Amino acid sequence: MATDKGPETITLPWASDFHCHLRQGTMMETVTPMVEQGGVRTVLAMPNLTPPLTKTQMALDYGKQLQKLAPNVHFILTLYLNPDLTPEEIAKAAASGITAVKVYPSGVTTNSDWGVLDLKQYYPTFAAMQEHNMVLCLHGECPSDSEKGICILNAEERFLATLQELHREFPKLRIVLEHATTKAAVDCVKSLGDTVACTITAHHLHITVDDWAGQPHHFCKPVAKYPTDRDALREIAVSGHPRFFLGSDSAPHPRKAKQGEKPAAGVFTTPLLMPLMATLFDKLGCLDKLEGFVSTNGRNFYQLPPATTSDGSITLTRTAGLQVPDTYVVQGSAANADGEPDTIVPFMAGAQLAWSITSTH
Repeated sequence: MATDKGPETITLPWASDFHCHLRQGTMMETVTPMVEQGGVRTVLAMPNLTPPLTKTQMALDYGKQLQKLAPNVHFILTLYLNPDLTPEEIAKAAASGITAVKVYPSGVTTNSDWGVLDLKQYYPTFAAMQEHNMVLCLHGECPSDSEKGICILNAEERFLATLQELHREFPKLRIVLEHATTKAAVDCVKSLGDTVACTITAHHLHITVDDWAGQPHHFCKPVAKYPTDRDALREIAVSGHPRFFLGSDSAPHPRKAKQGEKPAAGVFTTPLLMPLMATLFDKLGCLDKLEGFVSTNGRNFYQLPPATTSDGSITLTRTAGLQVPDTYVVQGSAANADGEPDTIVPFMAGAQLAWSITSTH
């Protein structure tokens, strides 16, 4: 049934999230089962654990833990770029079914202390990845350096020359610039070849700098930028461009870590992902473009089989208002000083969303 506002329901294949943090321990046990709750059954799992996933067997063991918690979900496994990730280890990883390697510039975000400072030393690794058809996932920011004029508001734009150089040196290597936040990043990716793609988060499509300044639960790295940047992200997301797709960068932290003296970087969207996306695309009058952005485009780039409703589907319905919970309890966490377990505050806590998932198959 449709109204002047558009359809009242939409049915889509299960979505694919090509950037998600599922953590470890009790946090992992809490958030991993929430993947399907958010309408997703394919997830690229990030490797920035403690310690990070730097070896093939470490990633495979992590995948087994995730699969046990969410048996219906397809987990795409990744490795953390580090000096031990040799061309030989890349060959081993590729043969074991590991899809991607993640680059964290040192110190730019959560658990990036093991990250890299000089990418050129990894050129033999990138050549091996190109040979074995793996994907290079980039956290596209330069470390802040006031002497060089780099800060969190321009760190992404300053990184784009590195992206261009990597593409020139390895034209057949599939590269993903993750969680783009600027018009400059969108324009850069559009200008490059078909082996370069870009993920965009749900939260960066919703917010700007004013929404995280003073609001720690909307603070992430890279930070949301200016309204003109958000407009560029929205425009490309609903355009149908095949090299732009969903990567939520959902990154849960205990409430106390987000509200401390130095708030942790990360926004939690996993259990609400498809309602958030449907609400935004409906607002922009582009619900017909939603499936491409949350499923088709990313699956094509990662060379996965197409998702179809015959393989399973979610139905979203326009509602009077789906209220985002104020918190989620971290199951099994130890009580804090007040005798309460850890909680996670989700993105847009307490807000009303216009769409909700009403059935799955």
